[in-house]
Amino acid sequence: MTRVLAINGSASMEKGNTQKMLTAFLEGMKEAHAKVETVYAKRLKIRPCTGSFHCWYTKVGECIHSDDMDSLLPKLREADVLILATPVFLPLPSGIQNFLNRLMPIIEPVLEFREGRTHAKFHDNVKISKIVLISVGGWWEIGNFDKVVRIAEDVAKGVDVEFSGAILRPHASLMNENKEKGEAVLRATKSAGFQLVREGKISSDTLETISQPLISEIEFRERYNKMYQTAKESSS
Repeated sequence: MTRVLAINGSASMEKGNTQKMLTAFLEGMKEAHAKVETVYAKRLKIRPCTGSFHCWYTKVGECIHSDDMDSLLPKLREADVLILATPVFLPLPSGIQNFLNRLMPIIEPVLEFREGRTHAKFHDNVKISKIVLISVGGWWEIGNFDKVVRIAEDVAKGVDVEFSGAILRPHASLMNENKEKGEAVLRATKSAGFQLVREGKISSDTLETISQPLISEIEFRERYNKMYQTAKESSS
């Protein structure tokens, strides 16, 4: 059975568009008989990484802090798939960035040089073989996700595991407004989760359906600017 651990970095937790996309993806994974669990970064009481490398050179695999990561690290070691779910915030919300920094105890600094860069790897007792990104954004264009995708790709490359794709939903708030297209996006997202577990990969057609425009860029920009202008006038 495939074990999946999802980290939701949205401050809105269960109520946001990040969770809406994550829920659909996990439903597909469960239909393919995966065991899934979601952790909300906002609820984690974890301290910032000190950069002391205590977990590398003093007590290998053991963090200098004792906090909520104590119970999360064993789950990470047992997971086959790690999902990073986050909205786009210049580029990441602090909760999920803090979580990423605290992955150091499960990383082993046995260095290799690949593709022009130095890389480490997960410890041998860490089962994660795939990392997936699920991200939502407020702006219209898919290019708004470039930095977040690069971060997720670098995390995967840095520990020598497969980056299995990015589920990207621009102008996500409009899914509630355009019901037909919004439901098509969620169906495709569910299909993506099923595909990843059953086939080991997500088809490019499915990813394109998930990220499809819901309205034109011009209409989006005009509506957004009008909304902001109204808010600005009412607050003055």
